[in-house]
Amino acid sequence: MELDPLLLSRFQFAFVVSFHAIFPVFTIGLAAYIAVLEALYYRTDNPVWEKLSKFWIKVFALVFGMGVVSGIVMAFQFGTNWSTFSYSAANFLGPILSYEVVTAFFLEATFLGVLLFGRDRVPKGAHLFSACMVAIGTFISSFWILSANSWMHTPAGVELSDGIVQVTSWTQAIFNSSLPYRFAHMALASFITGGFVVAGVSAWYLLNGRNLETSRKALKMTIIMLAIATPLQLVVGDLHGLNTFENQPVKVAAMEGHWNTQEGAPLILFAIPDSRNETNHLQIAIPKLGSLILTHSLDGEVTGLTSVPPEDRPPVGIVFWSFRIMVGLGIIFILLSLASAWQLWHGRLEQSPRLLRALTWMIPLPFVAVLAGWFVTEVGRQPWLIQDLMRLNDGVTPSLTGGMVLLTLVGYIAVYAVVFTAGLHYLKRVITAGPDPVDAAPKDDTARPKRPWSAVPTGLEDEAAKERS
Repeated sequence: MELDPLLLSRFQFAFVVSFHAIFPVFTIGLAAYIAVLEALYYRTDNPVWEKLSKFWIKVFALVFGMGVVSGIVMAFQFGTNWSTFSYSAANFLGPILSYEVVTAFFLEATFLGVLLFGRDRVPKGAHLFSACMVAIGTFISSFWILSANSWMHTPAGVELSDGIVQVTSWTQAIFNSSLPYRFAHMALASFITGGFVVAGVSAWYLLNGRNLETSRKALKMTIIMLAIATPLQLVVGDLHGLNTFENQPVKVAAMEGHWNTQEGAPLILFAIPDSRNETNHLQIAIPKLGSLILTHSLDGEVTGLTSVPPEDRPPVGIVFWSFRIMVGLGIIFILLSLASAWQLWHGRLEQSPRLLRALTWMIPLPFVAVLAGWFVTEVGRQPWLIQDLMRLNDGVTPSLTGGMVLLTLVGYIAVYAVVFTAGLHYLKRVITAGPDPVDAAPKDDTARPKRPWSAVPTGLEDEAAKERS
């Protein structure tokens, strides 16, 4: 059987990007949280804020390192697997990626060392400044990456001459039409991801009667933030969707499962898309609601997948279901955040073991939502590498063979498995230890504050018991 180098290159890049994306989306939100903690400590001199900051800096450093390691491979793939695309788009992508290095990597590298090792070596103000610079650096980095990615979806300020991208307007190219919505959507996703991780870890500590003072403060901060960010993400996501409907209507058709262009299109809640027969099976839909959301009119026209030839359509099933996973998880995030905020407002959050348990369950789900969103965005653009300018098969390296790609893919999977497993192991040890030294935790159950949920199993008790013994 002959191996398809294009298909394998797509799978390889999808694997590397998916693995890498979960780290920046967490560190961006966590860096901002650490900067807030440092600001509170600088202003109040309360050791609780310092303790929280020290703890989450350890987590940040570990995740940041894993993100750097996984991100380096992506740059290699531009040259090894997608050299034609890299050569064609170099006039734009080259400077953009260089700007990221100059404005973001240097900033992060300079001040990350101060943040990690300078607490007792520099004034408090300098340490706070380093935390702010690291946080700002993560946002600058995401801006340039999302500018390049958004340009691939909504190219502007360029023209294609003899297969080479020529920049005609840097302002239009950098600030292309989808960048504001994509950047806002990703920034909120980072806050939500970091917030749920902090909230879930803090809830786990409270369930086990550990790190009570620091966990109460951390949980209160993150719940308030999440109660604001999660509903706001719904609004930003809707605006992003309207922008996508304007610029990439076929992608939206795949997201919504619409095969035929129609007025008064329904909102499809559930269906099994059938690309071969261009129809949906077992469809459950709300009449005309799809047109209302996308066009703000009950009788608005919604473009269908059959408006373009089959070779110009994305893989419908992946886009359709990834979109529903992302939206479904987003609704869960909103409901849980508002319920937690309501209990917090009435002073009952600590006495709500089921709600605290739900918060611990939420820790991995924002990462799933982020990956689902990336699948919608990137798979929905297929078969275009640069929307309406370059197709995937025109951008792959001509001399590439399927065997070469398969060999490197297996190597990436093996190395990433080791990196991810080791990272999770040390991350688990850091979180199990907690902000307070374990030896300082009460060893006698009679000395620990009694809580009605203390007997609820969590899954990490054995590890915590080992650390205490």
